[in-house]
Amino acid sequence: MATITKRDLVIQISNETGLTQQQVFDVIQHTVENITRSLAQNDEVVIRNFGAFSVKKTRAKVGRNPNRPKDEVVIPERAVVKFKPGKELKERVAKLLPQLNSV
Repeated sequence: MATITKRDLVIQISNETGLTQQQVFDVIQHTVENITRSLAQNDEVVIRNFGAFSVKKTRAKVGRNPNRPKDEVVIPERAVVKFKPGKELKERVAKLLPQLNSV
């Protein structure tokens, strides 16, 4: 299993499209900034066949320090980003199961 970085994406898309790496980087950077800005405004971002990003609120809860289990720690409510994969993404990832079992 490999890790794909933004730089890897830029190189791959540049090679596939013939655009310069700087052009591809700018598009990717603007895309990430726009998604971030939209989520920060509590908007949902849907990319058809890929998935949907949304902001959910977690409730406050009481946690425990593993080193001192008797100490309770209040974990405040917070906003977190959730991702729900689209149908096509789910189907393509589901095909990995036989390969993952052999690793």
